[in-house]
Order: sequence, then C-alpha cells, then structure tokens
Amino acid sequence: MTEDELHAYVDGELPRDRSIAVEEWLASHPDDASRVATWRLQADAIRARFNNTANEAIPSRLKIEALLRSGRNWRTIAAALAALAFLVGGVAGWMARSTTEVVAAIGDPADDLAQRALAAHKLYIGEIRHPVEVGASEAHLTPWLSRRLGTTLRLPDFSAFDLKLMGGRLLPGNSDPAALLMYENSAGDRITFYISKLQQPQMAFRYYTSDNVAAIRWVVSDYGYVVAGPADKMKLKELARAAFEQLENRAPPPHPSRSSAEPVVSRHGG
Repeated sequence: MTEDELHAYVDGELPRDRSIAVEEWLASHPDDASRVATWRLQADAIRARFNNTANEAIPSRLKIEALLRSGRNWRTIAAALAALAFLVGGVAGWMARSTTEVVAAIGDPADDLAQRALAAHKLYIGEIRHPVEVGASEAHLTPWLSRRLGTTLRLPDFSAFDLKLMGGRLLPGNSDPAALLMYENSAGDRITFYISKLQQPQMAFRYYTSDNVAAIRWVVSDYGYVVAGPADKMKLKELARAAFEQLENRAPPPHPSRSSAEPVVSRHGG
C-alpha cells in the first residue's frame, strides 16, 4: 500500500474497491492506521481553523476594483495583493505538507536512519576530489562493504536512469556500520544509496525532505535502505522502486518510463 494511496483514502479520493483494500490493509497494519488517524486529525484541525475564513466574502475595501477607484498607488495595491497571496499560500502549504514531507519521529530508528542518510548525502555529494572512499572500478568494493555490513550486497544498477556508479564508502550507522554508494549522471547530478542493518519490522516506502534534497527509505529483511537526491519525489520513487525490485526480486534494471504499480512491501509496523 503506497503512501499516496493512504493520503487519497484520507481525502476520500479513492474508488470504492481501493478504499476497501485500504481498510483491509489498515486493519492488519496498526502503524499505518495510526498515521492515517493522525492525518485525519490534522485535516479536521485545518478545516476547523480555516473553513469560516475560506468561505468569507472578500471585504469590499480589498477588492481590486475598490482599490483602483480609491486612487491608491500601485505600491499599496501590490502590498495588499502580496499579503493576500501570503495568507492563501500559507494555508495551502500547510494543507499540502503531509503529502510532501515527513517529520522524523524522535527515537524512531527507521526515521533516524533516513536522517543519517540525508546528512551523509548532503555532506559528500559536493566533494570534487574524494566523493567516494573506494571507486567502482576497484574489485574489492562490494566484498569489502558486504563483509562490514554482514550481508551479501547487490549494488543497484541505475544505468536506465543515466546514473553511473562512482563507488562507495563505509560510514557509522545507528548502531551498525552503513554503506553509502554514490551515482552520477551525465549532467553531474548525484544520488546516493544508503544501506545499514536495522532490526525493525518491514516498512514500505516513506518520503523525507530536507532543504533542497529528499530521500525515500524502506526496511526489509533486517536492513534499511535509503535513496537520496534532489527533491524530486517522482524521480526518487522510480529509483527506489528500481532498487527494491532488483534487490528483492532479482529483477533486471527497469526502463524509467514504465508505469508499473508501486511495489508492495508487507509492513507489520513503522
């Protein structure tokens, strides 16, 4: 069950059959049910706070025609319009917030892992001479990281997205070592793929933003994975989906323009 579908369910925008599927999912996934309940409380609070204001008629003195007839200069009119835009934008921004950004829960290991991945991404993508510790051309890259992380790593192939593996480095994770792999496209844009042991229940994709970068994390088989890059939600979803399918289903690298459904990762928490 994707996060977008959960939001559409809260907003009453799903067809009946998908709404039933969501309800069945929530009945067996209490953490998702808790998130949905929180979103509904937010929506109710927004409606309670702003519904009356949104339905009020614009005061006559603030209508454009009245301002023009008043003989006020354009600077005054522009200031009034700017104030109105700021108010409307602020309300719209708050309403859109829950669909575009996740605030990490204090003490949540999966959220902490995502924040660590974002911090590492921002730290290393700007490096010119030493963006990675071991280059992709060095044969010991995968065995070295696999040994330190205690698993057999399969490095995602993002060549279908014009992204070439540059190499990787070893980093401290929450409590175990973490691997950070860096990819770069022909335009010089970089994305990173972060992996660390995380003994948490399986979790589906979750989106985070920080400044001008963003990340999507998921947890499966006691490991957490994070794809981080520019704050382009759809592009990151495609990359996360490609990584998930390659690592879990042993699928070949996909074409980025395909329209297959979001992969379903069974969740029993988080």
